[in-house]
Amino acid sequence: MSNENEVVLKVENVDLGYGALQVVFDVSLEVRKGELIGLVGGNGSGKSTILRSVSGMIKPWKGKILFKGEEIAGLEPYQMAERGLAHVPMGRQLFPNLTVKDNILLGSYLPRLRPQRERNLERVLELFPDLKKFAQTEAGALSGGQQQMVAIGRALMLDPDLLIMDEPSLGLSPLYVKQVMHAIRQVADIGFPVLLVEQNIKQVLQFSHRTYVLENGRLVLQGPSSELEGHPMIRKAYLGL
Repeated sequence: MSNENEVVLKVENVDLGYGALQVVFDVSLEVRKGELIGLVGGNGSGKSTILRSVSGMIKPWKGKILFKGEEIAGLEPYQMAERGLAHVPMGRQLFPNLTVKDNILLGSYLPRLRPQRERNLERVLELFPDLKKFAQTEAGALSGGQQQMVAIGRALMLDPDLLIMDEPSLGLSPLYVKQVMHAIRQVADIGFPVLLVEQNIKQVLQFSHRTYVLENGRLVLQGPSSELEGHPMIRKAYLGL
């Protein structure tokens, strides 16, 4: 991808649901190269459902999802991974008895990635110096924040064109929340676009470029994060001010 402003992901007027239950209503959003985009809202607002549609776990009822200009609705998750989409799921989902290094290397399973495996591993360990120290430690022995960095590192081994993340701060101490958010911003700054689903709106607004706010499956607010921080609705509903 050549252009800084190039749109990597475009979600256009999608309706999403499960069985007969509609969860997301006419939502549109986009992520450009080098951007960290926040998708925030309370429990049950439809955030994770949107991520599942992007990664191929569920199909849209209506609307389009374009990844690098290609319509992807209907593709399977493994096909999305082959096209350069990395999904960091909620709850980290590491192999606790494998070492940190082995967990990270699991992200480079695609044949096309094997030649650059060492280079990509070096980049991950530079980005997360903590993981270098614990490379031979079992992942289950790490703190929640360190495990989250392992999960992000594993996704980066895919050399992704887009990283989507589901609630990476869930269950972390305030100190690790800040560290993980800072690490995610670094990932975007070195050129990996990120779509970040979070309930921790205060942190998202501090670290992201733009934010979309969902309520009951509908987009109610969007814009540059620095501007949304002062928005009356955000201050009242989410920041308790």
